[in-house]
Amino acid sequence: MLMATTRGILYLTLITILLLSSGSMHSADLPTAFNGHDFTGWKLPENNTWWTAKGGILSLKSGPNKKGSNIWTEKEYSDFIMDFDFKMGHGTVDTGVFVRNGNEQIQIGISGSLKRDMTGSPYIAGKGYPVEGKGVKELLKSSDWNHMTIVAIGKNYTVYLNGQHVMSYDSESAIERGPIGIQLHGNRDMSAAYKNIKVAALN
Repeated sequence: MLMATTRGILYLTLITILLLSSGSMHSADLPTAFNGHDFTGWKLPENNTWWTAKGGILSLKSGPNKKGSNIWTEKEYSDFIMDFDFKMGHGTVDTGVFVRNGNEQIQIGISGSLKRDMTGSPYIAGKGYPVEGKGVKELLKSSDWNHMTIVAIGKNYTVYLNGQHVMSYDSESAIERGPIGIQLHGNRDMSAAYKNIKVAALN
């Protein structure tokens, strides 16, 4: 337990140094998880009409029936850093990143239950939003690209938005290992985009 805690502190210290020195994680040498032109390394839903990859951008758009849709990494992760840019599109944007399974997510956009933006906050099945990201309203750019870094170490989830720490949360229900997902919520008329997606395993 002590070794795991020490390891987590070291990782978070490294990330903080990188954020303070560069303003983002772009300068860090993290492995690319999205090549920008196809979905190599990702599992797409059958009969995909929601997700496209072109010109370095992963785009998601609700279909005519407003069905939800998720994509998942083929690789599974325990502790990891995920670093990416995202941009809100049209409509009621409700997307986010699943952490190791479909029950725990870092929200991007409008919460369907709370009817307000909860970007950077964890959604935990059965608990809703146990904590809320701090200072997000001032940091979030509604019509431009935003930068997010998610750090998952054991049960701890930490989020940086546009270079600033906005949330840390220890999830009692976190699982040890699983894939990373990106969500397009159902029953929404919306679009959004991701780019520069990088993921590094920390163990």
